[in-house]
Amino acid sequence: MQLGLVGLGKMGFNMRERVRRAGHEVIGYDRNPEVSDSESLADMVSKLEAPRVVWVMVPAGEITRDTVKELSELLAPGDLVVDGGNSKFTDDRIHADLLAEKEIGYLDCGVSGGVWGLDNGYALMVGGDAKHVEQAQPIFDALRPEGPREEGFAHAGKVGAGHYSKMVHNGIEYGLMQAYAEGFELLDKTDVVDNVPAVITAWQRGTVVRSWLLDLLVRALESDPELDDLRGYVEDSGEGRWTVEEGINNAVPLPVISAALFARFQSRQEDSPAMRAVAALRNQFGGHSVHLAGPSSGAGSTQA
Repeated sequence: MQLGLVGLGKMGFNMRERVRRAGHEVIGYDRNPEVSDSESLADMVSKLEAPRVVWVMVPAGEITRDTVKELSELLAPGDLVVDGGNSKFTDDRIHADLLAEKEIGYLDCGVSGGVWGLDNGYALMVGGDAKHVEQAQPIFDALRPEGPREEGFAHAGKVGAGHYSKMVHNGIEYGLMQAYAEGFELLDKTDVVDNVPAVITAWQRGTVVRSWLLDLLVRALESDPELDDLRGYVEDSGEGRWTVEEGINNAVPLPVISAALFARFQSRQEDSPAMRAVAALRNQFGGHSVHLAGPSSGAGSTQA
């Protein structure tokens, strides 16, 4: 079948190649003419035969909203739009209703696989009507990993369910990464363990903490055993925040995911005001020593 693919960045570029390898025709559009197959969204749509399926793979938020709106004016009844970006699930109902006015279908699809998806496949979580899922199923099958469909693809539920599932997936990812990171720091800090990369590498087989994330940590340590080439500054792309918000909204305790999110916030502070306040309080009530600000500063002379 044919697929129109909007957005040929780090994910979209590889997704186009994987779908093509499965024997489908992909006509992509990107603002970068060096990777685009068409000159504009309108040009891309004109090259597709009805009923059209257009996959949107652009940054979440305003860019996605503008793209869906433009497609609503270019597509025709019976066509289908799939949002495969990391949109917030609350946007999906808005997009679905906008397209439904023109009798255009809509699916939201959480996609996991990163830059490795070209060869390994992508885990897909889809929200929307079953008839629309069936319409796009050949594309989902091309993108998902080899093996049983249910181990790499899920029709998660109604519109919004795909992005909601991906949001929770990414929240779990925050917690897993933070646990590995804290374990690495403790191993690196102690004088008991001499070869930290060897220990973490040994966890890859036979242990209950083995995972693809662990494999990626081992890969990073192979090129930089102390991770000294990196700053400990970590952004968050939104899903972790949304997951914590949903935990609050549904009265579901998420202590691990919340702590992992707040750790990312802390990583962006060169000198945390909160921790300065903690140091000041410890000094005030217990006379504990403090480290004074300044290039030649040392610990304060007061002792507990």
